[in-house]
Amino acid sequence: MGIWHVFYADWQMECCGTPFSLGDEVSWPLLLNDSGDVLGGDWDDELAKVVGEVADVGGVRVLREETGLTVALHEDPVDVIAPEALGEERPGDRIRLVGLLTVERHGDQWPEVTGRVRSVQVVSQEYAETVPGSRTWHPVPGQRSLRPVETCPKWFTDTGPHTRGRRRMDAGVLVTLEIPDR
Repeated sequence: MGIWHVFYADWQMECCGTPFSLGDEVSWPLLLNDSGDVLGGDWDDELAKVVGEVADVGGVRVLREETGLTVALHEDPVDVIAPEALGEERPGDRIRLVGLLTVERHGDQWPEVTGRVRSVQVVSQEYAETVPGSRTWHPVPGQRSLRPVETCPKWFTDTGPHTRGRRRMDAGVLVTLEIPDR
């Protein structure tokens, strides 16, 4: 059995997700992201260290962990990615990667991972306006908080007033997922 932290972005849930609760069994397609690419980084406590064999499944390059976790390594199918963008990993290679697991509901059909929800925390993220008055917002690294809930919301909201180019918004949920051994 493996215990994994998975980030489920607000827009993924709002568009194509189904809310879930503590104790529910869920099946999700997962992507292993560079943690710096998700809400400005600083996910040190939530990083996944995945060790396993690389495979191509349905045109998608995945990493299969010994404990039953299968994650996509790229957002797009192998046949539309430039060879240099695929990296050095080839099917059959045994590798170790570290990143943030995220639910990915768009793109190609990826293998799904089934597990039991052990905790759900709403991620509240602070954002800063890129240029005053631009109404373009970027996450402020390290400026997030977690709020435990029983059920993942379908819709996410602003969680505080906008002040001097700053705002706080619920950006998704961090889920602890228990995945049984294969």
